[in-house]
Amino acid sequence: MNTALQGVRAQVSSEEWALRTDLAACYRLIAHYGWDDLVFTHITARVPGPEHHFLINPYGMMFEEISASSLVKIDLAGNKVLPSPYEINPAGFTIHSAIHAAREDAQCVIHLHTDCGVAVSAQRDGLLPISQISLFPLSALGYHDYEGVALRDDEKPRLVADLGEHSVMILRNHGTLAVGPTVADAFLQIYALERACRAQILAQSGGVPLVKVSDAILAGVKEMAEKATRGLGGQIAWPALLRKLDRIDPSFRD
Repeated sequence: MNTALQGVRAQVSSEEWALRTDLAACYRLIAHYGWDDLVFTHITARVPGPEHHFLINPYGMMFEEISASSLVKIDLAGNKVLPSPYEINPAGFTIHSAIHAAREDAQCVIHLHTDCGVAVSAQRDGLLPISQISLFPLSALGYHDYEGVALRDDEKPRLVADLGEHSVMILRNHGTLAVGPTVADAFLQIYALERACRAQILAQSGGVPLVKVSDAILAGVKEMAEKATRGLGGQIAWPALLRKLDRIDPSFRD
């Protein structure tokens, strides 16, 4: 471990350490599934407590390297509130701080630039109801038009308005985004959206007309999702995912 990061666990609450572990795990999972983009996308989580602090990745560190101790703790102004040898990506701060400030339930925000996610984001009709997996994000999906690299504060209110109460969003010509009350929930949301985008690109590559799922079936998706996860949301799969990571490389817990 980097000597500058030693002792982080002793400086934070047990609740924050548990969150750091989950968030580091999420970064490792994104890398494992091949959804990372060198060092240029972000996952954030709000730290328990009234201060509205949140955790973000160290800028310049690969997702497969991130650990609980290396996450950078900042406030809504982008200031570090716990000493860290690392800086943060200002574009990541713009998007995530806007959502964390506006949505109390958005405890975790995941933003990706995958090949299939970007490809669907560039399509006029966006995500299509052509696979079972697509139905779940479609039931809670928003869109935000591209305004250039997300560095300007004046984009924040439009981004928040387009997200609304949705849990997933396609950023036009840019990528995908998901929010959730926990890291596990946000991960399940982005997993479904990314799988749906990949299925769409593969289906379209066949060069034949596509069959769409009916509106009647789409209308009942939320109830189906509740039954499928037994009301546990992302927690239905999260413990198993952590076991997978422990088998691969448990250093995310450091």
